[in-house]
Amino acid sequence: MKLVRVLPLVVAVILGAGATMSAQQTAALTGFRADVLGNIDYAAKELISLAEAVPAEKYAWRPAPGVRSVSEVYMHVVLANYYIPSLIGVKLPEGIDRDMETKVTDKAKVVEALKKSIAHLHTAIEGTPDADLDTKVKLFGRDMSKRAVYILVAGHVHEHLGQSIAYARSNGITPPWSASEGEPAKKTGK
Repeated sequence: MKLVRVLPLVVAVILGAGATMSAQQTAALTGFRADVLGNIDYAAKELISLAEAVPAEKYAWRPAPGVRSVSEVYMHVVLANYYIPSLIGVKLPEGIDRDMETKVTDKAKVVEALKKSIAHLHTAIEGTPDADLDTKVKLFGRDMSKRAVYILVAGHVHEHLGQSIAYARSNGITPPWSASEGEPAKKTGK
C-alpha cells in the first residue's frame, strides 16, 4: 500500500521541517488531528520536493502576466499556512507579513519558509484539543468549525500542489516522485 511506503517519508518531513513535537508525540495523535496532519504532510512532502527540484532561475516564471509566479505560489501557501490558523486564534509568528508573497523570491528562502509554515501547521493542529474542534468561528463571512478550518488548510495545500505540478511540467520539470517511479526526471524536446 502506498501509504505504508510514504509514512516514513512523512515522519522525515515532519522532523526535517522543524516541528516542535517528537515523532512519538505526533504518532500518538489519533482521530481527526492525525488524519488531517497525514493529509497535509502527504501534500507538503510533494510540494517541498517539487520546490527543491525547480531550478532557481524558474522561480520568477509565470504562465501569463498578472498570474502568480512559481515563488509567489509557494509563498502564497506559506502565508495561508500562517494566516488561516491565526483567524481562529493561533498566534501568528513575528516577521510574517503579506508582502512576503512577492518579496521572498530566493529559492532557498522560499523552501525554508515552506518547511517552517508546515511545522507551524503541525503546532497549530496538535495544539488544538479535540474538544475545541467543533468550536464555531467566523471565517470568510461564514460560520465554520475549527475542524472545517483545518480541512480548508489541507485542501489549500493540495490545490497549490496541483498548480505547482502544472507550472513545473510547463517548464519541462518532472516531479521528483514521478521520476522515482520510472518517468524521466526532465522532459526533452521542449
